[in-house]
Amino acid sequence: MRHWLPASTSGSGITPTPNLTGSALGAMVHQLGDDGFACGMLQELAPVLPAASWSVYRTGRHCKPTLFMSASYGIPDTTQDCWWAYLSGPYRTDRTWGRSLDEAAPAEAPTQLCHLTAPEVDAEHRARVYEAHGVAERVSVVEHESDGSVFAVNFYRHQHQKPFQDRQISDFEGMAPVLLALTRKHIALAQRPGVLQPALQPSAQATVPALSHSLPALRERLLRAHPGLTERELDVCARLLQGMTQEGIACDLGLSLPTVKTYRNRAFSRLGIHFRNELFALALGTQRSV
Repeated sequence: MRHWLPASTSGSGITPTPNLTGSALGAMVHQLGDDGFACGMLQELAPVLPAASWSVYRTGRHCKPTLFMSASYGIPDTTQDCWWAYLSGPYRTDRTWGRSLDEAAPAEAPTQLCHLTAPEVDAEHRARVYEAHGVAERVSVVEHESDGSVFAVNFYRHQHQKPFQDRQISDFEGMAPVLLALTRKHIALAQRPGVLQPALQPSAQATVPALSHSLPALRERLLRAHPGLTERELDVCARLLQGMTQEGIACDLGLSLPTVKTYRNRAFSRLGIHFRNELFALALGTQRSV
């Protein structure tokens, strides 16, 4: 696993291959704000960085984990499943960004690049996210934000693909600042009223329905699992599915932490589960049964 600064800040002078700086960049800019941007990004990058899937998300101790967009190209799309598997536990101890969520953010938080292979990931993270979904390698461009959260644009090689070559990673390094800027601009455009919202982008070859992370949709899935859940139990469990901590839920709902724990325990008892990861598995199973 390695982390380094992109060429634009490190002064290494690496530049991407010419075919990307022309037609590919033009196509990406043309698709900004459109619902085909997520799929189009993978297709345009394929000649230089043949990733089978990608994702854009923010995670951190002081923010709600958010998947802004994801897609796959040439394979069935399991990126939503990967995200939920990540939220079921691994994201709290994820050190692939150079530190865990519980550690203080660095005084200076530059944009960084990250390259890793599945064996370099912690065992739980590797088993639930990488091995379970056939992911073998990842390159990312990451912004460490002022509140300690991480905004990451990730491209994944899957097990059926050949390893990324040094030239491909160098090309990605040269393109990383532009890809980051394009992604942030697309998110800003997509969040405008009347435009497709984050994390609901159709994939290139989707076989799994998109999962909505809105509270009403999560409450509906929980009610399918057990119609007897109370309003407060639904409030707490839906927020757990959004990745919020119990402390965050207490603040959001204006409740004490012991009260939140009581509602959580009562709901888990009704559902016949004991752990947060079982709640994620139950929600996923309910979605697939629709």
